[in-house]
Amino acid sequence: MDALASNPLSKRDGFYSYHDWMLKSDWSVLTAAISALLLTLTPLPALPIESPIHFTDVTDIADIHFKHTDGASGEFHLLETLGAGGAFLDYDNDGDLDLYLVNSAAPSVFYRNNGDGTFTDVTTPTGVSNQGSYGHGVACGDYDNDGYVDIYVTNFGANRLYHNKGDGTFTDVTTESGTGDPRWSSSATFFDYDSDGYLDLYVVNYLNYKLDASYPACFENPGFRATEKARGYCHPKHFEGAPDRLYRNNGDGTFRDITAAANIRDPGGMFYGKGLGVVAADFDADGNPDLYVANDDTPNYLFYNKGDGTFAEIAILTGCAYSADGVAQAGMGVDAGDYNSDGFLDIFVTNFSYETNTLYRNNGDGTFTDVSYKARLGEESYLSLGFGTGFFDADNDGHLDIFVANGHIFPNVERTTDVLSYQQPNQLFWNQGDGTFTEVPFDGHPAVSRGILFGDYDNDGDTDLLITQLNDKAVLLRNESGTSNNWLRLKLIGTRSNRDGIGARITLTIGAESQTREVHVGSSYLSSNDPRVLFGVGQRTTVDQLEIRWQSGVVQILENLTVNQELVVTEPFSEK
Repeated sequence: MDALASNPLSKRDGFYSYHDWMLKSDWSVLTAAISALLLTLTPLPALPIESPIHFTDVTDIADIHFKHTDGASGEFHLLETLGAGGAFLDYDNDGDLDLYLVNSAAPSVFYRNNGDGTFTDVTTPTGVSNQGSYGHGVACGDYDNDGYVDIYVTNFGANRLYHNKGDGTFTDVTTESGTGDPRWSSSATFFDYDSDGYLDLYVVNYLNYKLDASYPACFENPGFRATEKARGYCHPKHFEGAPDRLYRNNGDGTFRDITAAANIRDPGGMFYGKGLGVVAADFDADGNPDLYVANDDTPNYLFYNKGDGTFAEIAILTGCAYSADGVAQAGMGVDAGDYNSDGFLDIFVTNFSYETNTLYRNNGDGTFTDVSYKARLGEESYLSLGFGTGFFDADNDGHLDIFVANGHIFPNVERTTDVLSYQQPNQLFWNQGDGTFTEVPFDGHPAVSRGILFGDYDNDGDTDLLITQLNDKAVLLRNESGTSNNWLRLKLIGTRSNRDGIGARITLTIGAESQTREVHVGSSYLSSNDPRVLFGVGQRTTVDQLEIRWQSGVVQILENLTVNQELVVTEPFSEK
């Protein structure tokens, strides 16, 4: 979780914490000092006088009373720092997004959306508390195509798959499904990698880590001039990465581990990435979903889907493994989206303090370019520590904006530096439509944020946010942006493709302008989002054409569509 992992001045023998490690390095201190000076000397871009984007905290009004618990016992185990995510999903098919919030050292909580702006806790009757596990993330998808969305929870220890019975309850089918990965899992996503109509499952694993006597004691200096040391969290460089897992859906309610057969492995063959975030998307538009994995302090992965049941890891070759200066950053959260409306999906990754978040522009030729500074996202994120993130159109103007949930790892980080803080403000970057973004004021207080969920929970045509916080309450933010921009929302139902329509590529055209989106729900950090696709269309009142390329190969075209409505589109059985 630190850009300084490659620092040649860092101590190689023995264990240091993040704090102690940075302080031992003169280079780290010098870099931080110079960067802080530059931030005071370099004028920031002028912010808009008044941003049209506005969110209101409606957590209490919505009757959401969830609080995350990390279970810290003073032993400084790394799992205490990761936090947990959540999911927007419609488990009862009533058209309203329900809410699943993962907890760590306490039971997870499930809320049913009442359709009137409030939620009801239905954890006990649904049976999805993840009781007895230390939870981190969640992925949602209808893996058996029965019309009801299922829930997969990632844990420190065995993961759990909950099958939706369609009667308001779930059944734990982990053992019979074969998906109980016992490693330390972080994020996961459902996607149909072989286009057979059934959702497969990719599980991201973090470290080989044990809660026993072999756990090292790491120490930190509480301040620059302090001589005493205090127990702290160890740097992840002292632990081996854990291999990810790809489970193929057999179509009968069970899965088969095909990680090796599909060539899901580190190209070096010896060291595994330390994964925290994942997104499945068709980056080369060939009809086969690829995988991008955000790794902590190790090169990120881009698994190119060869269309024959196997993948090739090509992140270094394509330019999206490292930052522009060749550094393996501390990847946390990730999303894919076409921010510049060129028809190709780009990648955004959040990273550690003294790094920048990274925007990889898809060049359309199989390569990516780090355009973080050019897009005005670099300097703006240098001192923040980002976790959850996502592309979304906050004001429905037709351009994808970016939200980042921030929060540091170390509660005492202020005692080691004058420029970092534990609680940090979240950030909203407004897409200017010219390839650049402007950071706009965001409603909210500094916090230790982790996951971020995107979804229109009140069905009013704009995207709302749910932010999870470490050892704190979850926060529901209702989008109340002051615009009159129009929108069009799609809910896809697959027939030949998977029922959720995951992997479908949608192109909306109005005049000479177009927007391209894909259906993917697993992204951000430890989280799962609204499965519906929401397009903002500005002041336009009619959509000329909507092209849906289903993963089965079926292409469906709809024309002359009225805006400000939700369309439920079922995949036709014919080819076109």
